[in-house]
Amino acid sequence: MKRRILLGMMGAAAFGSGRGGVRVAVVTHAGGPHLSAYIAGLAETAEAESVVWCDASGATEPSARKGLGRRLQAVYRDPQEMLAREKPALTLVVMEASLAPPAIAAALDAGSHVMAEKPACVRLEDFENLCRTANARDRQLMLALANRSDPVMAAARRLIQDGKIGKIYGAELHTIADQTRLTRPGYRDAWHARKSRGGGGHLIWLGIHWIDLAAYLTGLKVREVTALTANVGGQPLDVEDAAVLAFRFDNGALGALTSAYYLDKGKQLVIRFWGSEGWMRLDRDRTPPLEWYTRQHGLEHLDAAPGQAGYAPFVRSVVRSCAGLEPPPLTTADSLHALRVVFAAYRSAETRAAQTLAR
Repeated sequence: MKRRILLGMMGAAAFGSGRGGVRVAVVTHAGGPHLSAYIAGLAETAEAESVVWCDASGATEPSARKGLGRRLQAVYRDPQEMLAREKPALTLVVMEASLAPPAIAAALDAGSHVMAEKPACVRLEDFENLCRTANARDRQLMLALANRSDPVMAAARRLIQDGKIGKIYGAELHTIADQTRLTRPGYRDAWHARKSRGGGGHLIWLGIHWIDLAAYLTGLKVREVTALTANVGGQPLDVEDAAVLAFRFDNGALGALTSAYYLDKGKQLVIRFWGSEGWMRLDRDRTPPLEWYTRQHGLEHLDAAPGQAGYAPFVRSVVRSCAGLEPPPLTTADSLHALRVVFAAYRSAETRAAQTLAR
């Protein structure tokens, strides 16, 4: 028997002041990743009371003015000057990974919460230092892991947290994109396809979303990782186009992730969990996108959930969290955990040895 169910969202405590309006700063550059979605998110969020913008090149100013209209209050070329004058409650750092740490540090030093485009570093120790700063200043440093704002993912999390499929035994995750993009010189030259500028390849750019979702959905943390990485397509890259991870959660459950450019077009994004009382499947390309089976009720499904998915609603959630109106979509600790798993996987692939994550 298959039943159709609609579910709401759940969350933790908000970290803002509860006063409503938020001054938001954006630090970016030409070609800032997902910038149009971030502009849309700010434009659609009433609590983003005013926005100030910083791009040393000035290249993104026209897009900001067009997308934000009167909400855009000032434009700067120097981030230090902007942060000192404007004192934003939230700063969006929308930059390539190798350039992001100094901008994040400046925002934290100015007393601002930070949402940063992932991975926000090319060395784990740089991000760990930023997290220590954020914690010392009681600020949140949030990576833009926007799948957390997907209402289908929120529904799946609620089911798992309510114990519908029991204790988690195992997980299998696939995040597969197209190999075709890697044949284009423009894409191969992009920062997220170069190790010195992006820290790695598919795993740190796209696979990190699914690593984070494994923790977000289950409430579990990865404690051990074994991984292989490769350039299976043979394109002239110094980063992986494929990674396979085996990992152990802190409750003893096992998981596997395939993170790769394999297809000719499109994506395949699939998550499966098995538990003591049943199982769950999430597949955004299928209808229904969420199915679960329990011994008590048999097969059930969710056809749809209210709300949008993507970077724009994620930005809205971050802003509203800073305003004290809803829980943060993720914390500094959540962001650090996702990156620690990624870099542990890279170490494992290099050393051919399992890596244990610090608690």
